[in-house]
Amino acid sequence: MSLAERSQTAPRAYKRVLLKISGEALMGEAEYGIDTNVCGRIAQEVLDAVNGGAEISLVIGGGNIFRGVQGAAKGMERASADYMGMLATVMNALAMQNAIERIGGQARVLSAIPMTTVAEPYIRRRALRHMEKGRIVIFAAGTGNPFFTTDTAAALRAAEMGCDALLKGTQVDGVYTADPKKDPNATRYDTLSYHEVLARDLKVMDASAISLMRDNSIPIVVFSIHKRGGLADVLAGRGVCTTITD
Repeated sequence: MSLAERSQTAPRAYKRVLLKISGEALMGEAEYGIDTNVCGRIAQEVLDAVNGGAEISLVIGGGNIFRGVQGAAKGMERASADYMGMLATVMNALAMQNAIERIGGQARVLSAIPMTTVAEPYIRRRALRHMEKGRIVIFAAGTGNPFFTTDTAAALRAAEMGCDALLKGTQVDGVYTADPKKDPNATRYDTLSYHEVLARDLKVMDASAISLMRDNSIPIVVFSIHKRGGLADVLAGRGVCTTITD
């Protein structure tokens, strides 16, 4: 059974979700930039999920191109560096839109910074309408404001869209007690509470994003974006992941 067929037959734990992935996830084995093969694979999994009945929006970071915090650390003025980072997220969003449309899907990029030549402006009701029509919505340019991360932007959009869950696709298959790539004794949490994530200072998302999800009772599901079929498994309520709830 193909991934698309499995997505169509699997029961759904979540109907409407926001998928947050880092810009680094698009790099593949490269040191920077966008690996079109990786971008295409993620696009296919997202489209399979939409064809199976899910409503999906995305927020993609910009760290594969430019990271505002690092720019500020090197002497740039923080607000200017953050705006440059927002532009990097627009580039990633356009790349993902192209990858989705190449395989027959419909995608719309909505930017928090007006740039009508390449993207639609972010309007909440327009985004909701796109999702209801089966289009994949890609939110770009973060919140449109400096000093906020794309994690916070993802949490904000998930709340505005009335999502059932915020899915965070990472380099590993959940939240661990330590970095599993550095510590062989690190163990994975199956479930966590928002309070535990904040109290233990677990590096899942920034504190403002966690707090916003807690205030809106939206679970955060952390899984590996690199595992083939991982998105379909999470949407069906199975697979290896960490779920953060009350």
